[in-house]
Amino acid sequence: MSPPTPTTPSDAAADAPVLRVEALTLAFGGVKALTEVSFSVQPGTITAVIGPNGAGKTSLFNTISGFYRPASGRVVFEGRDIASVPAPQRAKLGLARSFQNIALFRGMTVLDNIKLGRHAHLKTNVLEALFYAGRARREEAELRREIEERVIDFLEIDHIRHAPVAALPYGLQKRVEMARALAMRPKVLMLDEPVAGMNREETEDMARFILDVRREWGITVLMVEHDMGMVMDLSDHVVVLNFGQVIAQGTPAEVQADPEVVRAYLGSGDVGDLRRRLRGAGADASASAPLAEAA
Repeated sequence: MSPPTPTTPSDAAADAPVLRVEALTLAFGGVKALTEVSFSVQPGTITAVIGPNGAGKTSLFNTISGFYRPASGRVVFEGRDIASVPAPQRAKLGLARSFQNIALFRGMTVLDNIKLGRHAHLKTNVLEALFYAGRARREEAELRREIEERVIDFLEIDHIRHAPVAALPYGLQKRVEMARALAMRPKVLMLDEPVAGMNREETEDMARFILDVRREWGITVLMVEHDMGMVMDLSDHVVVLNFGQVIAQGTPAEVQADPEVVRAYLGSGDVGDLRRRLRGAGADASASAPLAEAA
């Protein structure tokens, strides 16, 4: 038998997760939105977070991206614990995201909205920007050239780049939001329900862009999505949340066959189990009420 091939430091680094969530817990008063959530995201993969409505998926995204501060647990990005790092700094490190509800400046043009995604990386100071000379002018020209030649062409929105966002249909607005995230030069692109509200043609276009972002740009993708057909077709790894807890994770095929996942989406058919769950939820709410009054 030949001896095992030794692992080099570069091999170990390549196998290390780019993003790791460890025992993450998030609470709002007496209500736990997330409880001991743990999973990892490998570089160059597409990982999907799924679960019924109210499972805690967007709360998880908000915690990873820095909008919420967890009660406990760690968010490790490229080997560094960023749980206490502010959201703008996380964006600068390479975590970019889109939002479930479109968060664009509706009175601005498509191009101006996309350019805002790069602000965390600009080196121009306030005085230089005020007089728009020297480095400020050069950075602006370079930024515009890169966005027009790379991001706008990639997402096929050249024909609307000077249009105000408010005049665009919903599907194109979602594409512009993705473009703004890509302008940040992300290492991990977080997409919160990227095809929500889209028709079939728009969904197929967005799925193609997500695959191309991974293949052509080498960007790791972490997404929340309810379209199970798209999740199963695109994802390398799927994490399932229910009531703020991870109930399953693995390949799409493994998750589809998991009885806990089936029960979370379709129910068990056991009325007694449903009653016990409702009684438990009522007891938790009653227990938290005196604490809220005391506070």
